[in-house]
Amino acid sequence: MSIQGKDITKVVIACDAGMGSSVMVASQMAKRLKPYKVAVQHSPVNEIPADAQVVLCQQGLVPRAQKNSSGAVVIGFQNFMGDPVFDRVEAAIRDGGELG
Repeated sequence: MSIQGKDITKVVIACDAGMGSSVMVASQMAKRLKPYKVAVQHSPVNEIPADAQVVLCQQGLVPRAQKNSSGAVVIGFQNFMGDPVFDRVEAAIRDGGELG
């Protein structure tokens, strides 16, 4: 499954009951994606909203996120700070590239 960056209007940062790191990621991504009019929402991995188009979560949560998100592109990351996935998502939205 894939999606064109220009078609993305909602990104969900999914977590497992962590210590707030994913909330920080959601806040940072919201700031980064605001110029492109993309909404960013934080959600537990078991409650991903049905309208999520792209779900970002820790690599270990990818299978659960895929199971709990119908039709969304799920992308895992390793590090909460500075992971290249965040740059890749922003670049796809900004430049119209493909995520998948």
